[in-house]
Amino acid sequence: MHEMSVALNIVKISEDKAKAENIEAFSAIDLEIGSLAGIELDALKSVWPAAIKNSALESAEMRIIEIKAQANCRSCNTEFTVDFLYDNCPSCGSFQKHIICGQELRIKALEIPD
Repeated sequence: MHEMSVALNIVKISEDKAKAENIEAFSAIDLEIGSLAGIELDALKSVWPAAIKNSALESAEMRIIEIKAQANCRSCNTEFTVDFLYDNCPSCGSFQKHIICGQELRIKALEIPD
């Protein structure tokens, strides 16, 4: 399960930001996670409490913003929703596509307590 290493990397980035900004703790973290990012959200949520223990995120609310994957067909220029990386164009059937979004895994925001 690589979600623990993902969670620990998020904690590391947050800890580095907290240290650089002289912040003791965050109250919330917003994560953008694309549907094709290869992250199992339930697994991430299950390892999250262990990953954030004794960190600046320990009492932070984790908010996940799910990004639905979108692609553009290179054959007919149709934009369409992608459920799986190997999905073909619903208009022309081509497998030649450019993924526009849905592979994201980023920290969108870190909130500090009032």
